[in-house]
Amino acid sequence: MKPWQHRMGARAATLVLISLAIAAPARTAPETAAWLGWNAGLKRAADTRRPVLVDVYTDWCGWCKRMDRDVYARDDVRNYLVKHFVTVRLDAESADPATYAGKQYTGRTLAQRFGISGYPTTIFLRANGEHLVNVPGYVPADQFLLLLRYIGDGHLDRGESFDQFSKSDTSPH
Repeated sequence: MKPWQHRMGARAATLVLISLAIAAPARTAPETAAWLGWNAGLKRAADTRRPVLVDVYTDWCGWCKRMDRDVYARDDVRNYLVKHFVTVRLDAESADPATYAGKQYTGRTLAQRFGISGYPTTIFLRANGEHLVNVPGYVPADQFLLLLRYIGDGHLDRGESFDQFSKSDTSPH
């Protein structure tokens, strides 16, 4: 066999292996939070009776990108969000229409309505759209997961303070 024929055979085998890898069924990946727009998210929350997490961001915000990369991308955070919340993304500079409490807004005016002045900010709403709390700024993943569990598991609704909850929390972080 000539050297070029050997190289061609190796290349063909490599192409076959790559093709098989592409065609093979993908491994089951961790669930991913389905980020919805404002109106669709509030409708889903009402239908499922799950609280809403709203990620308020801007395209230029470096801390927003870091929150995506370091917090929302973590498997434990994603899995908890998928099971307990409806997740919404709100571009605070958008002109996209949004309805809240029977009034029409844009992304920009809705962010103003909630008093957002820095990014990222996470808004938590009850399933009926009632505002619970704004959490301004970047929150490290372990603390964010603790906050998700505080709200998602109903500790806030039971009147437990976040301090009490975080001191008594025994789950792995």
